[in-house]
Amino acid sequence: MNALSFAKMQAQGNDFVLVDQRHLRGEHRILWSEDLVRALAQRRFGIGCDQILVLEKGRRCDVRMRIFNNDGSTAANCGNGLRCAGFWLMKHGIPAPIGIELEDRTVEVEQGEAGIRVMMGQAVILEETDKHTDIDLGNMHRVVFEATEPLPEDRNIELVSAQIEDHVWIDIIERGAGRTLACGSGACATAVAVWRREGHVRPLTIEMPGGRVLVHGSSDALWLEGEVHHVFDGVIPDLDSLLDPKAGG
Repeated sequence: MNALSFAKMQAQGNDFVLVDQRHLRGEHRILWSEDLVRALAQRRFGIGCDQILVLEKGRRCDVRMRIFNNDGSTAANCGNGLRCAGFWLMKHGIPAPIGIELEDRTVEVEQGEAGIRVMMGQAVILEETDKHTDIDLGNMHRVVFEATEPLPEDRNIELVSAQIEDHVWIDIIERGAGRTLACGSGACATAVAVWRREGHVRPLTIEMPGGRVLVHGSSDALWLEGEVHHVFDGVIPDLDSLLDPKAGG
């Protein structure tokens, strides 16, 4: 099997393995099986991450990004992953704004005043109760204001623990990744839910266990902004040895 070059990235502790496949062809392309994703994402036996981001040549813009959760499943959107990928692409010569294709939308990433920002596009409110709001951002979210009912397993969960004026604190449980330190699309969903409940759209600081981001704009055009970090680069010379430790001797 092929060697794998990668970059380790993180945004507010939400960490990623980024793989650039834009120029790979034929037998050099990696086949992303669930077993391979799980092996790479293992924190003690692999590289370790919440999600794997695979960059490919775009059809409509600069880059297409595929997202794999650490359990091997796929995700349709990832705000922090988009910001990390955009930052990495800027460092490698692509001028901003950088267009990135996802399953259901194309977004743009650029440098903002408070870090790297991404235009996430539209959020659609699907359901509201006095306890939660369900929101579609390409991936599904439930923003929970009162945790008194069972939590669904088919979407990301944002648990609102406190709010002081324009500052909101949340905890996160991501579908396919479990508890994470941050979730960019979850921060956006939280802002949309708060705006809807209060009838007041304005910039919100979303505080997560790993750090804070700024969400501004509107539910039709959401901006997510915050710091990102390129942690290190690495190479796995033989992926077979990762899938089968005995193959490594």
